[in-house]
Amino acid sequence: MRILVAGLIGGILMFLWGVAAHTALGLGNTGFRLPADENAVLASLHQGLGGQAGIYVLPSLDPKKMNDPAEVIAYSQKAIRSPYAWVVYLPQGDDMTRMQQQIPRQWASDTLSALALAFVMGVGVLSFRQRLAVALAAAVFAWLSLSVPYWNWYRFPLDFTLAALLEQLVGWLIAGAAMAWWLGRGERRLAR
Repeated sequence: MRILVAGLIGGILMFLWGVAAHTALGLGNTGFRLPADENAVLASLHQGLGGQAGIYVLPSLDPKKMNDPAEVIAYSQKAIRSPYAWVVYLPQGDDMTRMQQQIPRQWASDTLSALALAFVMGVGVLSFRQRLAVALAAAVFAWLSLSVPYWNWYRFPLDFTLAALLEQLVGWLIAGAAMAWWLGRGERRLAR
């Protein structure tokens, strides 16, 4: 029960921090730019990508042609000369101002993450500082295993990647401190 409550506390705090980080501080928009001619870009997406939702990397090389040296050379030359884009494409569109589905999913994601972290923080007899160190290590682990590969392989902007680190570190510092305090409460009562 201690771990469940710690996870719920952590999930709520991480969710609230995420709201503040994205709305008040703008960390979630770091690295985002507005297109010079949005209508032209949108029209070309419909024409160039067609009707199938997915992730598109431009320029692209068909994986079936990766063993063809001529295709690889042609792709390499094109990639050097062309702009690069990583596009999440929804041909039907989506109103990002209506967040009725995203908000509960984000809270669930934060809470499940906090429950997993509470389980690790609750293993053994750890001090408050040790539990907090576990939370910070988990934040760095999550950033290194997800955000850094996106920066490395998919060319996500460095400022976006560093903002994600700040968001994870501060969020799990706040949530982790509350979780570490909660998990240590029962041990203090037993020690008396």
